[in-house]
Amino acid sequence: MTTHYQMKGEKSVSCGVATMRLLSKYDVDTVFGIPGVHTLDFFRDWENLDIHHVQARNEQGAGFMADGYARFTGKPGVALVISGPGVTNALTAVGQAWADSVPLLLISSETASHTHGKGFGALHEIPDQKAVTTPLTALSMRATTPADVPEMLAAAFDSFASQRPRPVHISIPIDVLAQPVEEIWETQPTSSPPNPDSADVETAVQLLLKAEHPVLMVGGGATEASSGIIELVESLDLPVVASTAGKGIVPDSHPLSLNASTVRPEVRDWLSSRDLVLAIGTELAETDSFVEKMCLTENLIRVDIDPNKISDQYTSSLGIVADAKATVEAINALGGFSSVEGRRASLEKELADVRYAVEKNLTVSETKHLKLLAALQSGLPEETVFVGDICQLVYTGAFGIERNLPRTWGYPAGYCTLGCGLPNAIGAAFSLPKRTPIVCLAGDGGFMFTVQELIVAAEEGLGLPVIIWDNGGLKQIQDDMGAESIPLVGVTGRNPDFVKLAESMGCDGLIGQNLEHIVSETNAALKKDYPTVIVVRENDTWLQ
Repeated sequence: MTTHYQMKGEKSVSCGVATMRLLSKYDVDTVFGIPGVHTLDFFRDWENLDIHHVQARNEQGAGFMADGYARFTGKPGVALVISGPGVTNALTAVGQAWADSVPLLLISSETASHTHGKGFGALHEIPDQKAVTTPLTALSMRATTPADVPEMLAAAFDSFASQRPRPVHISIPIDVLAQPVEEIWETQPTSSPPNPDSADVETAVQLLLKAEHPVLMVGGGATEASSGIIELVESLDLPVVASTAGKGIVPDSHPLSLNASTVRPEVRDWLSSRDLVLAIGTELAETDSFVEKMCLTENLIRVDIDPNKISDQYTSSLGIVADAKATVEAINALGGFSSVEGRRASLEKELADVRYAVEKNLTVSETKHLKLLAALQSGLPEETVFVGDICQLVYTGAFGIERNLPRTWGYPAGYCTLGCGLPNAIGAAFSLPKRTPIVCLAGDGGFMFTVQELIVAAEEGLGLPVIIWDNGGLKQIQDDMGAESIPLVGVTGRNPDFVKLAESMGCDGLIGQNLEHIVSETNAALKKDYPTVIVVRENDTWLQ
C-alpha cells in the first residue's frame, strides 16, 4: 500500500524517509541518481513511495536527466546524490540549469555535522559543501536538524513557482538523515509571480503604438505566454526573433518570425535598424548571438521576472519586473492596436529578404545540416521534441529548423555543456506524456562525454532515437583553430564503432544511408522499447 505519511504503528521514521515522503507530496514522481553509503537513509521506505528512481551511471548524467525532466515541462526535476564527488559531478548540470533558468533540485547527503570545516579527512568530504554550490544556485541550504528540511523544501518549491526558475541545492548531513522524525511533514503553499504595474503597461502600449519599426524578442521566460504573444504579433504586425529557448513560442513558420536567428549577422544587422525592441523573458544573451553585445536601439522595453535583467548590459528604457503571461495579457487587454494598410505585406517581404540573405551565406557544413534537419522536420510528427547536445548540427538547427510549438526544441545554449543531449532526452521521457516523440541530436564528440547513459535508456525501455552527427572530432574547435592558423591539437581523437557500442548496450545501431533511410529509421525507433543510435557521417557522398 502506498502512503505519504507514517504508516500504522510507526512512532517515527528517519529524516531520510520523511524527506522522500514529503517530496512525493510535492508531486515528485521521478528521481535521478546513484545511491551511495551516505544516502542509504533516503531509500529505507522506497517500496512505499510513488517515486521512480532512475539509476544514472554518473552523477553528471543524473543532473542532466533532472535538467531534461524540468526543461520540457517546467516541472522541477530532482537529482539525488552523495556528498563530495556526487555533488561535484552533478555541479556541471547545476551550472547548465542556472544558465538556462531550469528548476532543478539537487538533494545530497553531507559528511557528519561534527566534521564540517575540520579537515578530518572524512569520506566524501568537502570542507564547505554549501559554499561549492552557492554560486550556481538560487538557494544553497544545509540542514542542521530534521526540522530544517520541510522549511528548505518549501523555500525551494516557492522559488521555482514565483521567481526566475533556477537550481536549488539542499544538503543533509548523514547524522541528520538518520535522526528520527515523529511529526508528519506537509507541503506549504507557494507564492505567485509578480503582476505588472498598470502604469507600466500603459506606457508600453503607447511606446509600441508610436514606434515605426518595432520588433519583439522572446526567450524561454515567455513560454507560458505563447498564445497571448501570438495575438500581440498578429494585432500589431510585430516581427519576432526568438532566443534558442524561445523557439516555437511564436511558430517558426509564421511569416513574421525570423526564428532563433540572432547568431546570424544578417539578422543582427536587420535588428540594428529597428526603432523599438520589446524583449520578453529573454536575457538577450551572448550565447544566443555569439557576439558579446548586439547593436540594439536604446528604446528597449524589457519584461522579465528577474529584476537584475532590467538594467544589465542592455539597459531598458522601460523595465517591467513581472510574469510574462500576465504582462502580455495586460498589454493585449489595453490594446488599441490596428493594422496599418500595406504594412503587413511590406514587412513580410522585408523578412523574406533577410531569410534569403541567410540562405545565401550558409557554409558547406550548414547546408548539409539543413538537408537533414528539413527531412526530419517534414518526416516526423509536429509534436516531436528535439533534444540537442552542443554540436554544429544543433547550432544550425537553432535558426534552421522550424518548431511551431513551445518546448519542442531543447538546446542548452547558456552553459553550452557538451554531453547534455542524451541524458537530457532521458529525463524528458519521464516528464512528458508517454510516447511523446523525442529525438536526441548529438555530435560525435559531445556524445562521448556521457555515452554511458545510453545503457540507462535501454534499461528504462525508452524508444529513443539518438542521431549522431559524425564529423570526425570536435569540429567546431577544429574550425576555430583553422581560422586562426592554430595547429589542430587535442581535437582529432578517434571515435569508437558507434554501431557496435550501441549494440553492446542493448540498443540498435546503424549508419544512415540517405535522408529517406534516416527518417524511416527514426520513426521506427520511436516505436521500440529501447534506443536506436543512428550515425550520420558528414562526409558521406549522399550529403554532398
